[in-house]
Amino acid sequence: MARVRSICTVVAVLLGIAVVPAQAAPALLSQGRPALASSTENAGTPASAAVDGNGDTRWSSEWSAPQWLRVDLGASSTLSRVELDWEGAYATAFEIQVSADGVAWQPVRSVTGSTGGRQGYDVTGTGRYVRVNATQRANGYGVSLWEFRVYGTQGGVVPGSGVHVTGSQGNWQLTVDGRPWVVKGLTWGPPAADAARYMPELKSMGVNTLRTWGTDASTRPLLDAAASHGLRVINGFWLQPGGGPGSGGCVNYVTDAQYKADVLGQIRQWVTTYKDHPGVLMWNVGNESILGLQNCYSGAELENQRVAYARYLNEAARAIHAIDTGHPVTNTDAWTGAWVYLKAHTPDLDLYSVNSYGNVCQVRQDWISGGHTKPYILTEAGPAGEWEVPNDANGVPAEPTDVQKRDGYIQAWNCITGHTGVSFGGTLFHYGTEYDFGAVWFNLTPAGKKRLSFYAVQRAFGGATPANTPPVISAMTVPQTVAAGAPLTIDVAAADPDGDAVAWSTAFNSKYIDNSGGLAATPVQVAGNRLTVTAPDRLGVWKVYVMAEDGRGNIGIETRSVRVVAPQPSGVNVAQGKAVTASSYQQVGDGAPFPPSNAVDGDGTSRWATDWADPQWIRVDLGAVTTFQHVQLVWEGAFGRAYEIQVSDDGNAWRSVYGTTAGDGGVDAIDVTATGRYVRLHATQRGTGWGYSLYEFGVYRR
Repeated sequence: MARVRSICTVVAVLLGIAVVPAQAAPALLSQGRPALASSTENAGTPASAAVDGNGDTRWSSEWSAPQWLRVDLGASSTLSRVELDWEGAYATAFEIQVSADGVAWQPVRSVTGSTGGRQGYDVTGTGRYVRVNATQRANGYGVSLWEFRVYGTQGGVVPGSGVHVTGSQGNWQLTVDGRPWVVKGLTWGPPAADAARYMPELKSMGVNTLRTWGTDASTRPLLDAAASHGLRVINGFWLQPGGGPGSGGCVNYVTDAQYKADVLGQIRQWVTTYKDHPGVLMWNVGNESILGLQNCYSGAELENQRVAYARYLNEAARAIHAIDTGHPVTNTDAWTGAWVYLKAHTPDLDLYSVNSYGNVCQVRQDWISGGHTKPYILTEAGPAGEWEVPNDANGVPAEPTDVQKRDGYIQAWNCITGHTGVSFGGTLFHYGTEYDFGAVWFNLTPAGKKRLSFYAVQRAFGGATPANTPPVISAMTVPQTVAAGAPLTIDVAAADPDGDAVAWSTAFNSKYIDNSGGLAATPVQVAGNRLTVTAPDRLGVWKVYVMAEDGRGNIGIETRSVRVVAPQPSGVNVAQGKAVTASSYQQVGDGAPFPPSNAVDGDGTSRWATDWADPQWIRVDLGAVTTFQHVQLVWEGAFGRAYEIQVSDDGNAWRSVYGTTAGDGGVDAIDVTATGRYVRLHATQRGTGWGYSLYEFGVYRR
């Protein structure tokens, strides 16, 4: 909404009407201090605008009541006066409140019948936090303040305030404002701008900490929302090559001074910006880079780079400490072996961090065996990951069941917290609403729906007792193989602990064919405990998912792999093993060469692949003039959009017996009766940017 100041305020200023007493309060304490609010109308009206000293910016709330605005003075202070410059959307009833801890509030002034404009009140009270709590609105909008000024005398910094690592070897403690803090956390997935809508749920889970991988201007709404609900954030700074095995972004930490200076400048900028924010728990510089450097270097150079990286981390830790003495600094890697480098080259870290899944219960022994002298937290943990589990019968990672994942989180948490005096807790992976391959493996709330793992974490963290929990899928059976396009039967067993009706849905994923993460929903027929879907047309190992929902926001998910194979046509394949030629074939690249003979060898895993150009052809010599009734084309991902099936008696004069301009890959089953010694696939338009590729070119006589 766009409005101007109330006319009465403008007139008062122009006429010089005394609306502020002549005797000013000792000092303006609130300007530029961290501010939080119950809500904001939009990104252009944040809480910080009410304490920025700029009379042209404002905070405005959502259009409801009550609403509040809170400012953190940084230390316990003696208050003498509060001033409010209301925009047209003012409160007719409100309280000025103070608090020592931002939780328990005491009123120092109650106002009813307010008429808005510029208002000032002498108050008496002591506290670190000051809040205006608006209970009645003047109109249909929310409430909005141009400025909220608090005057008084600030005390010294309260001893023990801030976040600190205290204690000694093997008897450490993380404290927040002098009180012990066990990190009961989750990694954060949703957009920071949406943070406020998720905080009540996180609070009910018993979560007190969130972890991010990056910190910038977009971070503030997350910090604001977290602080307003008593949560804190481990603020990450991304360093290349982040993400561990398979990650990119190689940096030379020995020679690339410009990269290091640029990143250090960004770290200094955002630490300065947020160091006083009550939502900050600690700073976390880097993620899995010591391990990830193996994807960039090897041998002696890898060692040099890891040492240089660890030294750079120490430079970053020193820079952060120079700006912010109130929050610890840590670094995350994907293996405890990284701690060897930190121990030797990064002494200014306050604590270590590690991401660990299937190996999480080994972290304690690794710390002991390494003779380490700093405490640690787990910054990612959960059930065994894709890289840790054994392969199934189809040669792909066997994803744990929903029940196994639930138990994996409990086991991880017990191992994390079992190392008393050394481990400060951890942030389990992952609180996100994504709904894809990775999300089904790890998310507690895929597509916003709660799983068994969600409630397991809630119990572990001492959160609220749930009124309803998800269906439990106790069995899922699929055949190892299925013909492309054929019915696929899935036998399941499930029960809902609350007696709710279960609604089934299904989906496929092609991660192990083309590295796609998405889930493609597919129609399902339900007959008791048997689900029937249609198998994909494309060959390869697919993941098939079954979802059981209770209509109450809960979901059970199971998945298995199934290998889609080409259907076996009736008749005799008169092309198999016969002489074959082609316009071209790919002779270099992974798995090359891909000669045309692969398309007639009867092996559904070998293929012919062409150059990346149009047109292309493959020709088989049947050895004699032969009548046939069926052609089967089993495409790899690089399929033909437009092509013809042609026959010839001499290999020179060709006649077309079938054609299409709407090919879509997979398996093309073509019923056509024709006669010839030579049969040719002549392709004129590719379906992808690659060439053409066939697993099998079958010609059948029936």
